[in-house]
Amino acid sequence: MNLLARREHSITELVRKLGTDFDHDDIIIVIDKLTKANLQSDQRFAENYLRYRSQRGFGYQKIRQELKERGVDTELISAALAESDIDWFTLAAGVRCKRFGEQQPADYKDRAKQQRFLQYRGFTHEHITESFNKYYEK
Repeated sequence: MNLLARREHSITELVRKLGTDFDHDDIIIVIDKLTKANLQSDQRFAENYLRYRSQRGFGYQKIRQELKERGVDTELISAALAESDIDWFTLAAGVRCKRFGEQQPADYKDRAKQQRFLQYRGFTHEHITESFNKYYEK
């Protein structure tokens, strides 16, 4: 309960954190009870994690991968991403402008550097391309 009182955790995270101190079978029983009482929910965890990481400037692909690493089911991840009202194109453009400013890259080298940065942040090729076009179509 102390872990869940601070923030949402996935089942895999709880098992990993509690595994050093308690028997695995006991952990599974307790987590099952918490899930049935709706005190632990992987869906709620995925939604909160998605909102938090997107606000920190991370893209669709990176968040998807991080949720997989935390043991969230692929279907829950897809549902959370589909239900979110995040405009990934606008987010990518905002992250790029926050880091590099609104001016167009001076040359190919600068553009490639900005693209690598956005790619590292987990944005798709379409999001990255549109982030450049968003401010330069004027």
